[in-house]
Amino acid sequence: MESSPGPGDYRLMLGRRALLGTTLGALALSSSRARAAAGQPLLVGDQKGGVRSLLSAAGAAVPATSINWVLFAGAPMLIQAMTAGAVEVGAIGDAPLVFAQAGGSPIRAVAGLRTDGTTTALVVQRDSAIRSIADLKGKRVATLRAQTGHYLTLAALREAGLPDDAVNFVFIPPTSAKLALQTGAVDAWATWGPYIADAKISDGAREIVNGGKLMSGLSYIVARQDTIAARPDAVAAYLRALSAGYRWMGAHEDLYAATWAGEVGLSVPVAREVVRGMRGSIVPLTPEVVTAQQHVADFMAATRMIPSHLDVQAAMDTSFRF
Repeated sequence: MESSPGPGDYRLMLGRRALLGTTLGALALSSSRARAAAGQPLLVGDQKGGVRSLLSAAGAAVPATSINWVLFAGAPMLIQAMTAGAVEVGAIGDAPLVFAQAGGSPIRAVAGLRTDGTTTALVVQRDSAIRSIADLKGKRVATLRAQTGHYLTLAALREAGLPDDAVNFVFIPPTSAKLALQTGAVDAWATWGPYIADAKISDGAREIVNGGKLMSGLSYIVARQDTIAARPDAVAAYLRALSAGYRWMGAHEDLYAATWAGEVGLSVPVAREVVRGMRGSIVPLTPEVVTAQQHVADFMAATRMIPSHLDVQAAMDTSFRF
């Protein structure tokens, strides 16, 4: 079991990421300029069943744009790849964006993805005695460090009047967390999207709380700074395609759910639940969006998820329209 780290631990983790970005920054900038000059496809990081699946399903409804896809298991791996210059564009949640900014990653948000926030949730086994957040006191909660599930759990604890250390966090990846919940090695699991849907529908897990009222409902499309400088038209074209894809999804949920289920290998009922949570729209980075992200950063600093206060405006490029 792993306990929550102190500020010194985070500084070490974030410092290493910042050092990686600094070391590889010059090479990444050169690569981005070379790709722009050659008119090569945009390198976009994604997850299985993510944006690539959506744009493929939407087909002719999406403006043509040239993309090479690189798949990752989650936001931490994507952030590392973008920091190292291996990926130019990707999508991450509001908490991961704060964590990336705190670590000095050379990425900037270029657009938001607004959903209802319920795709992030905390679940327990069907026969668990845990019925409320108050029942979590002293229990073990699996999640990813400084990601959306971690954020939701801390927000729920504070809303219930419990201290941040009321639970024992176990920081493990989703595949391990699923097994840990099934076997009783942990008491609860805080995660998002397909993992939540699969746990509830396939395993009978019960949802204790979700992010509908406790989270911003925002994720972000992010790009490397050098890519924004060298390839703004390619980034803008990708945002237009993404925006069209989400509009198409809103009118074709059942069709997309069937496509998603086939690609990911989960059942159609799970896919319908996932797609319901994915419904949203691509939005520009308005002052309202920036303010919402500042609240996220302030909360993460207050709960010591990051070591100090951040000005999130520094991680936002508000110039893109689509």
